[in-house]
Amino acid sequence: MMLNYKAESKVAQASFVIKHKVYFTLCLILAVFDQMTKIVISSDFSLGESVSITSFFSLTYLKNSGAAFSFLADSGDLQRYFLLSISIVASLALIFWIQKTDVCYRQRLLGQSVLLAGAIGNLIDRALFGSVIDFIDLHYEGFYWPVFNLADSFIFIGVALLLFEGRQSKNSGEL
Repeated sequence: MMLNYKAESKVAQASFVIKHKVYFTLCLILAVFDQMTKIVISSDFSLGESVSITSFFSLTYLKNSGAAFSFLADSGDLQRYFLLSISIVASLALIFWIQKTDVCYRQRLLGQSVLLAGAIGNLIDRALFGSVIDFIDLHYEGFYWPVFNLADSFIFIGVALLLFEGRQSKNSGEL
């Protein structure tokens, strides 16, 4: 009886580790991809330079020292360390949340991992440069969306997956 319990425990631990390897590997791949795009933009463009790709999409190299939509951008070094601290705490909380999420919640784990990749991508920029490198510039006629980066997109996609997962669970219970 004791042997079966130990064997089952080891199987459960092994599946727990494998689950996390897949999602953390995805997170790492996305964060590296984000950093690679920022390296290419910062090495090939001058700060402020913009190249039109289509009538609605440009690559524009900007640095954002604030949060989303340049919130707190003019607050000095205090804001840099404040945002860096928030990024670290959020990343650690996401790692803890992923660890606590059961393997059956695949969409939740995917959303958490993509969200973590975005948080880490912007955390790296903030830690190394004191600002985030933005370059995706969407616009239509006179309307310009704030310039953003892949990490921002990952954060958005991760949150959308998490929100949709919650809604999907509620709807599936009504069937």
